[in-house]
Amino acid sequence: MLGFVWQQAKFRIGGNEGNPDDMLTIRENALAFVAGRPVTEIVEASEEIYDELMADRIWAGTRALAQQHLDSGQRVWLVTATPVELASIIAHRLGLTGALGTVSEIVDGKYTGRLVGELMHGPAKAEAVLALAEREGLDLDRCTAYSDSANDLPMLSLVGTAVAVNPDTELRAIARARGWTIRDYRTGRKAAKIGVPTVAAAALTGGVVGGAIALRRRDKLPF
Repeated sequence: MLGFVWQQAKFRIGGNEGNPDDMLTIRENALAFVAGRPVTEIVEASEEIYDELMADRIWAGTRALAQQHLDSGQRVWLVTATPVELASIIAHRLGLTGALGTVSEIVDGKYTGRLVGELMHGPAKAEAVLALAEREGLDLDRCTAYSDSANDLPMLSLVGTAVAVNPDTELRAIARARGWTIRDYRTGRKAAKIGVPTVAAAALTGGVVGGAIALRRRDKLPF
């Protein structure tokens, strides 16, 4: 079970989420897998996944960005297509304010194999952030969103400051055209492969935690 759930997380971290057919397949496989299983079982597996397979894969640069916001008294949320149970564990371990993730229907402590709402992906992320801003009384013009994927353009376009972190080719081009900040924390070898100047390629190892968004109250000054 641990291996299967890890594959779902690994797909989100490094897979081709731009392919709708792939996203549909991974969603259906994951839902079929958890159907009828106790929530506690999946949560325990998610804890193990983070400790053994994900903790050392988080880019130091992205961790530092989140901490910089937290140290300034700002709230930071992880917004991701991964199951909300795993997303919440990641957010908790990193000391973030909270997480928004894909929600599966639960009845009597077990998964039904159906989703509550849509997969937290693309426009659904933007809708979730809008709802969060309304609930928390946040001014999105004074918020910053980070992503590595062009699929997150709806979310990135909502906020006052959008930052492309370890971006895919499409997002890099859009960020340049719109004058968005681009940060790359991949190794020099991988960065060079996609044409990133060596000076911008910090030699840090790990994986990407995508879709982090730093939210500021209306009375907070911009970062």
